[in-house]
Amino acid sequence: MKKIIVGISGASGSIYGIDLLEKLSKATNVETHLVMSNWAKENIKLETDYSVAEVENLADFVYDNRNLGAAIASGSFRIDGMVIAPASMKTVAGISIGFDEDLIMRAASVMLKEQRKLILVPRETPLSAIHLENLTKLAKLGVHIIPPIPSFYDHPKTIQDIVDHQTMKVLDSLNIEADFAKRWDGE
Repeated sequence: MKKIIVGISGASGSIYGIDLLEKLSKATNVETHLVMSNWAKENIKLETDYSVAEVENLADFVYDNRNLGAAIASGSFRIDGMVIAPASMKTVAGISIGFDEDLIMRAASVMLKEQRKLILVPRETPLSAIHLENLTKLAKLGVHIIPPIPSFYDHPKTIQDIVDHQTMKVLDSLNIEADFAKRWDGE
């Protein structure tokens, strides 16, 4: 069974984390561990029709972002990968400098030190040179940076089509089967 941490930070785009949780909850042999920042919970209320409780119910395990003693804060707890979707620039900066202020940042730090899969879905535009430096530093450490940039070869008709394509890219990076979005198959 794969164990995946899903972190939802306070950037706009909480639907990316929610959609990932929905897809992972339907996958066989995947156990999900969810941690959300306080601003993520506010954005869920502002941006979606989901309640925080509904999002938490999509995960197998839920952790308080202030709990640095949680299982996912330790390298001895076996995890196959972590996705932060969306990843705020505050969270990206904290991970980049090893500032384990909260559980999202600490769990990401553990992924780095244990050389496990870490995926960031950064949500900011425009990106400043500081943002780019932090993301580049993390990419050089092996972090997969998968910004939510829509494709148009698949002719999306709805926002969900765009979100589906993003989730497919994240699941591909985790080596989890994703057959719900159109892939490029050549001309």
